[in-house]
Amino acid sequence: MRLTSIFVILFSVFLISSCGSKKRVAKKIPQKREIVKPPVKETPVVVEKEEKLPPTKVVTPPANASYAEVVTIYIDNYKQIAQEEMLLYGIPASIKIAQGILESGAGRGNLSMRSNNHFGIKCHSGWTGESVRHDDDELQECFRKYNDPKYSFRDHSLFLTSRPRYSDLFTLKKDDYKGWAKGLRKAGYATDPKYPDKLISIIERYELYKLDAEVLGSEANIANPDATKVNTYTVRAGDTLYSIGRRFNIPVDTLKQYNGLSSNDISVGQVLYLHPKK
Repeated sequence: MRLTSIFVILFSVFLISSCGSKKRVAKKIPQKREIVKPPVKETPVVVEKEEKLPPTKVVTPPANASYAEVVTIYIDNYKQIAQEEMLLYGIPASIKIAQGILESGAGRGNLSMRSNNHFGIKCHSGWTGESVRHDDDELQECFRKYNDPKYSFRDHSLFLTSRPRYSDLFTLKKDDYKGWAKGLRKAGYATDPKYPDKLISIIERYELYKLDAEVLGSEANIANPDATKVNTYTVRAGDTLYSIGRRFNIPVDTLKQYNGLSSNDISVGQVLYLHPKK
C-alpha cells in the first residue's frame, strides 16, 4: 500500500515536470522603427520663353492690282528672306521666290492665306506643328501651317536640305536656276511635267536671277583686297557665319571654304579669313 502511494506521487511529479519543460516562452521581437525621411524639395525648372520675332512686314496689293503688280509686290516682300536663306542653305533665291509665286499664287492662294504655307508643303510623317486641310492631288490633304510666312521659307530650306532625294540639287551651281528647276521636278517636288518651264518663265520674266547674283557677289561693289595683306575678322559674341557673311557680302559657303570649315560652328575669338589665303 505504501509502495503504491509512493509510486503514484513519483508519477505525478514526473508529469508535472514534463509539462513544464514543454512550455515555450514567447520571445518578444523588437519592431523595426519606420524611418520617415523629410520630403525632398525639387529645384524648380526655369523654362526660357521662346524669343518672339517680329512679324514679317508685307505690303498688301490693292484690290484692283494686275497680276504683274501682285507678283512684283510679292517679290519685294520676300526677296530679302529668300536671299538670307540662300546664304544659309545654298538654295537659289530665284528658285525660292519663283516656287513661292507659283505655289502660293503670289501670296493670294487659299492655302497661303489660311496657313502662311507658300510652298505647298504637306504634313508628311514626323510633322508635329499645326496643320490645315486642303484639296490637292486628293481631297482634304494635310498641309503644314505656320504663324508667319518667314517660317514657311525656312521650312522649305530644311525640307530640301534634309531629304536625300534632293541632294543632287546641291551639286549644281547656285546660279544654275534652270538646273534647279528641272532637278526639283525630277526629284518629285511636283507632279506637273511643265513645272520646270513654269519656274524658269517666272525667273526670266521678273529677272529673279539678279537676286542670286547679288548674293553671290557678282554685282556687288566690293573693293579688291590688298594682295599683300590677308583681311581677317575676329569672331565676337553673338556672331554667326550668316551675320558675318552678310556684313562683308560673302556667302556662308564661301566663308567656310576660305577657312576650311566643315560646319557652321564658330567660337568667340576665332579669326576668320575674308578672302582666300595665299
